Amino acid sequence: MFSAIARVFRTPDLRRKIGFTLAIIALYRLGAHVPTPFVDFPNVQQCLRDSSGTEGVLALVNLFSGGALLQLSIFALGVMPYITATIIVQLLRVVIPHFEALYKEGQAGQARLTQYTRYLTIALALLQSTTLVTVARSGQLFGTSGVPECQQLLTNDAWWAQLLMIITMTAGTGLIMWFAELVTERGIGNGMSILIFTSIAAAFPASLWAIWQSRGFETFLLVIAVGIVVVGLVVFVEQSQRRIPVQYAKRMVGRRTYGGTNTYIPIKVNMAGVVPVIFASSLLYIPALIAQFNQPQAGEAPAPWVVWISNNLTNGDSPIYMVVYFLLIVGFTYFYVAITFNPVEVADNMKKYGGFIPGIRAGRPTAEYLDYVLTRITLPGSMYLGLIALLPLFALALVGANQNFPFGGASILIIVGVGLETVKQIDAQLQQRHYEGLLR
Repeated sequence: MFSAIARVFRTPDLRRKIGFTLAIIALYRLGAHVPTPFVDFPNVQQCLRDSSGTEGVLALVNLFSGGALLQLSIFALGVMPYITATIIVQLLRVVIPHFEALYKEGQAGQARLTQYTRYLTIALALLQSTTLVTVARSGQLFGTSGVPECQQLLTNDAWWAQLLMIITMTAGTGLIMWFAELVTERGIGNGMSILIFTSIAAAFPASLWAIWQSRGFETFLLVIAVGIVVVGLVVFVEQSQRRIPVQYAKRMVGRRTYGGTNTYIPIKVNMAGVVPVIFASSLLYIPALIAQFNQPQAGEAPAPWVVWISNNLTNGDSPIYMVVYFLLIVGFTYFYVAITFNPVEVADNMKKYGGFIPGIRAGRPTAEYLDYVLTRITLPGSMYLGLIALLPLFALALVGANQNFPFGGASILIIVGVGLETVKQIDAQLQQRHYEGLLR
């Protein structure tokens, strides 16, 4: 292993790519700590130390921004606008035939879809930065914190100052997109995935240190042991796949013979990735948002439905919250897999090139068989996603460490997935140059 790592840094081209990627990561993390103009940075830091944090979508965005959101930095929005725009464009392929036609055109059509994603990212960044500045101006960014500094986060709340903050945060999102594309072109791995990985990994040391300080060394060791087991299980499931054998019949074209090969269709246990967790978290935040806008006036009792939502749909240790969260993840997993994998299209492509599954007739029976296999294999995948997402909530109930528990939810899925993909790319480039890769 150590000799393989040494070969990575002895290869000039690979060493240059890794160095470029690390330089972009350093710039990205630097921008996460540069405050936006007219932000009272000492007050923000005081609130971060004394408040209990945020919940729902705001906490998810803060996770993907590497903590930059609550610091109101120039990279406060992080990669979340781009992730949201990418998911929206994927969903629109089902609704808008033009998007589906562009996707099937190949590289030129997908370049157009990428351009649409960029425009949508900027539009979402404008919307989200406006919302963030408005929430910070109202003093509700850190919830109902009793810290006086949290009610005064801006040094100037004039309209032009707020406009400058919105433009700065939106420009930060555009700069992050450019960083990601540079890493994809000149560095190692997918640029946006690398930046997401960096944002989440940056929070691990502080989270583990907070657990050590608040719960003691024994709980810290327990969390580390659970983390190792969880990472191993996630790696195992993420690498697991059902291989459906496919044979291609021989055909003569002139004097040459084509086909006659055996291959397989890999269907992963977790084909949806982390998207269902994001969908479920966003949908669960809607009732809490509605209840927040229906708070009673001073001296009035809150409405019964507001109390019920506060007790059951915003409280992470509520059994109702856990059950609803789990069921939403299972449902969204089936929904997203149905959108991203079309058995009819796969069956038609196989039939076009003379491929067939042994024992299954080509055409409609093949599509029905693929749909049957996909439905059955998605069930354990969706339950696995639900259990991983509930790990921080279980940690809250057991050791009281949901805010600081790093080995669960979307974070561990992204860390492991991006890490595996990046190592595979380094391994492939090593094999091209040395005939021996990083993995054995």
